[in-house]
Amino acid sequence: MTDSRTTVVVITHNRRRELLRTLDRLAELPENPPVIVTDNGSTDGTADAVARHHPRVRLLRPGRNLGAVGRNLAVRQAGTPYIAFCDDDSWWAPGSLAGAGDLLDRHPALGSVTARIVVEPDGTDDPIVEELRDSPVPGPAWLPGPALASFLAAATVLRADAFRTAGGFHPRLWLGGEEELLAADLAADGWWLTYAGHLTVHHQPSRARDATLRRTHGIRNTLWFTWLRRPVGPALRRTVGLARTVPRDTASLRAFAEAAAALPWVLRERRVLPHEVESRLRLLEPSQRGSKARRYTG
Repeated sequence: MTDSRTTVVVITHNRRRELLRTLDRLAELPENPPVIVTDNGSTDGTADAVARHHPRVRLLRPGRNLGAVGRNLAVRQAGTPYIAFCDDDSWWAPGSLAGAGDLLDRHPALGSVTARIVVEPDGTDDPIVEELRDSPVPGPAWLPGPALASFLAAATVLRADAFRTAGGFHPRLWLGGEEELLAADLAADGWWLTYAGHLTVHHQPSRARDATLRRTHGIRNTLWFTWLRRPVGPALRRTVGLARTVPRDTASLRAFAEAAAALPWVLRERRVLPHEVESRLRLLEPSQRGSKARRYTG
């Protein structure tokens, strides 16, 4: 079942044990995909361990922590038409990469396919699965699943050329909801995004994470995206809505402060989305207010 259509891209930082487990799982896949790992300046021996235990993996060592931009670096090295992103604490289920490739082969206007996320070790669906499955975004009749306005990098296969044309992940967003801006730009380029519940990614959340910092970045990045791409009215409404609903703590205050401090470059780079893409985002606003998923809370 070897499948040469898809390269798996993984970014990592100081999670040697989790990454080696992920690479072990990827090495067992029947698709036998090429794998590229960007080590974002780990200091725990991650890069040496990958080179020793997984010599077939292409290892990139930029020498510093690039955040999500580490994925951009890896995609530049990939020679396959499709890219499957994967976190260092997640892995694709057997057959799912081939299934995503089949969907992308079959539908030339499809830009990305997001899989069902199963949280380990309990084997339960991630809370976001319900929101992906019940997405209110309208799509064309040919779309093989629910239309999405965004995606989750750890569970998505994308067209490499579409990713490169859209510019990849923005260097300022780092990590935490960084997909939203790229997804909107893919949609503005004419690509459709879909959810495919018959495909699966397993996620066993690492304990080596700073949840508070990730939440700060998630809120900040939501604000940046809002003012980079949305019209003034919806941007104001989204900003006020966030201010009313995020926890009233230091992390949220820092997020709003960082977002405000970036106003000069945000205004320089501001490019409002086409009306048809903006209309899809407006349909999401009611569900965002009651969302249990981490993408809306960081």
